[in-house]
Amino acid sequence: MGGPRVAVLLPQTYMNDAGKSVGPARGALQVPLERVLVLHDEIDLPFGRIESRVGGGLAGHNGLKAVKAGLGSPDFRRIRAGVGRPDSTDPEVVSAHVLGKFRESPAEVKDLIQRAADEAERVVLTA
Repeated sequence: MGGPRVAVLLPQTYMNDAGKSVGPARGALQVPLERVLVLHDEIDLPFGRIESRVGGGLAGHNGLKAVKAGLGSPDFRRIRAGVGRPDSTDPEVVSAHVLGKFRESPAEVKDLIQRAADEAERVVLTA
């Protein structure tokens, strides 16, 4: 017995331009919006917390803004992987935080990635 058909898109653009590949890929594969799943980092969640939801605000996440533009809607499924927020709201500090190396141990980062992957599998199999 086969499971669901899944296509994985790893855009070769910067995150802020991800919509330029997500939209055309969705069109080429004829994927309904409700079957699109985006996995992303989330500074508004503490490190290690994983949440999934459909739609919602973009909270200044430029990558999500680009995906919304590419898909024409914010109502796509998301797996949010918490990376924590730095102690500053300075855009340069925040940018360095999300683009820099993790402060957590490699084991903790590996666990975060595995749990995000497990949540993605759960969503795909139950949606």
